[in-house]
Amino acid sequence: MYPSSRFVRRGGALIVTLTLALGLAACGSDNATGTSETSRSANATVSGHIVGAGASSQEAAQNAWKAAFSQDNPDATITYDPVGSGAGIEQLASGQVNWAGSDAVLEADERASVEKTCGSPALHLPLYVSPVAVVFNLDGIDHLNLDPDTIANIFAGRITRWNDPAIAATNPDATLPDLAITPVHRADESGTTENFTDYLHQAAPDAWPHEAKKSWPLSGGEAAPQTAGVISTVSGSTGTIGYADASQAGTLGTAKLKAGDGYVAYSPESAAAALDEATPASADTADLAVAISRTPASPTAYPLVLVSYEIVCQSYEDPAIATGVKAYMSYLASDKGQQLAADNAGSAPLSAQMSTRVRGAIETITGR
Repeated sequence: MYPSSRFVRRGGALIVTLTLALGLAACGSDNATGTSETSRSANATVSGHIVGAGASSQEAAQNAWKAAFSQDNPDATITYDPVGSGAGIEQLASGQVNWAGSDAVLEADERASVEKTCGSPALHLPLYVSPVAVVFNLDGIDHLNLDPDTIANIFAGRITRWNDPAIAATNPDATLPDLAITPVHRADESGTTENFTDYLHQAAPDAWPHEAKKSWPLSGGEAAPQTAGVISTVSGSTGTIGYADASQAGTLGTAKLKAGDGYVAYSPESAAAALDEATPASADTADLAVAISRTPASPTAYPLVLVSYEIVCQSYEDPAIATGVKAYMSYLASDKGQQLAADNAGSAPLSAQMSTRVRGAIETITGR
């Protein structure tokens, strides 16, 4: 049994007591199918307050994860504030939270700030994989085929009406209204925006010359804060179009995107197919950042996939923090945790190969 450990967060006023009733040695498993995952939660009980903040795309999944983890660990309190990727990273860099959720890989300056606070490398754990939906609000139309050039020209303000020939060309059976298009983008710094602009830049570079970034690169247009704000704005007015985590699309119309020789709808399966074509973005085998191809060869791979990370320190100054973060991340990476996210947020569970890599990276988290 590990002793109770009390600590004060130096970057803020957080006071936590963290107790591990039984050792977490059982968390490490070479079983790719995760048959030991249920026993992990039963054998290890964490108490105290574990704090995270970041990507609003993860909100539905985090709500499910927090509730289930707390059922297995009734003395534990998990806090996750869906303030957006940029704000979450800032809070991690300033020592206000134990981990950050981010829909994009840390930029060089962000990594430097986080690692200075950590006193160790920062790890990207890809624990939430979800499509980003291009959502729209048109009466009587549930789906449209939209190629990347058309989407780029809509959001750049060059295509301004729904019956434009470019939209009609890929939707010959749709009755498109002669109605103004109102594009809606995120007002805050967002990993979802970075994924969306990365998609546009990679798939339609002539129409969208802007590099991928967390903040919207163009002036003007209608803006809304966080995922909920975009969905609310698009839902509130006919003729609008926006982008948001697919789990929040609700009853809005959604676009099928160009993939290979056809168009593919978002789904957990099409998101997983896109992740299979991803390439590592880091030479560090414990840092699992990936680069997604936005022009997949497979017609079953949805190209606008958001790989949302839990960004953690590889080493924490206080072992109690390391224990809490490691226990929660292990739960998120478990088969049970991944299925919870799929059931409650429509995300794509990790493949067996990626799951093994993520669990291996989590095992490197230590206290000092």
